Amino acid sequence: MAFGRPLAGNPEWWRGWWAWPVLVAAVGLTWAAGRVGTTTGDAGVAAPVEVDPPVRGRWAAQNSPANRVPSHGTRSLAQTYAIDIVAEPEPGSRPRFGWWPPVRRNTDFPAFGAPLLAVGDATVVRVRDGHRDHLSRNSWLLLPYFLLVEGAVRSVGGPGRIIGNHLVLDLGGGVHALYAHLRQGSARVREGERVRAGQPLAECGDSGNSTEPHLHFQLQDHPDPQAAQGLPFRWRGIGVPRNRETFTVPDPD
Repeated sequence: MAFGRPLAGNPEWWRGWWAWPVLVAAVGLTWAAGRVGTTTGDAGVAAPVEVDPPVRGRWAAQNSPANRVPSHGTRSLAQTYAIDIVAEPEPGSRPRFGWWPPVRRNTDFPAFGAPLLAVGDATVVRVRDGHRDHLSRNSWLLLPYFLLVEGAVRSVGGPGRIIGNHLVLDLGGGVHALYAHLRQGSARVREGERVRAGQPLAECGDSGNSTEPHLHFQLQDHPDPQAAQGLPFRWRGIGVPRNRETFTVPDPD
């Protein structure tokens, strides 16, 4: 869930033009998230919680807490240390932001349908996967609509319309992992089910207030993002990738 702020004020924003499909979502979502009555704090400066990566293969980071905190320009919905990632199996394999076409099919993006994995042994405490996956909004022509219309409409529907399909894991010790923008109908687990680290949970999608298929991941101290505060994390073997940094998670032996 790309809930950050616009790139204005970032002296290197122009170098990241290819990242706009996810980053621009941050503008509308920051405004929308602030309209749904969420908490604004975080759990304070604490040692990062180390968990397994939620994906396999080659991905790129956006809105990373390695660059700034709060990573998305807001602490609402427990996003203080959240991160967005997009799949790029090969350089240039992901459609770039531009003028045309105004929208794309989700299947044009390698992240769509990618399996999302449990970051640790956990209990599933929330599953929502009834929202549809919409077409991408990764073009300048759709930008005004996304920022001025869609974000406002979704905010009226509450956090679920913004986060889209999502699930939450209880990792124990007051730590919960939230996965957002999941593919409709892709959940492979049920609430109350115990899962093991690396177990497939659902698929990456484009539901909620999102410009393209991607995963929004965060740790929080409560299962409900409206009541939660954000927690810092590190992915085992990866750390916390910076904006536009690619990383590869190999398949297990």
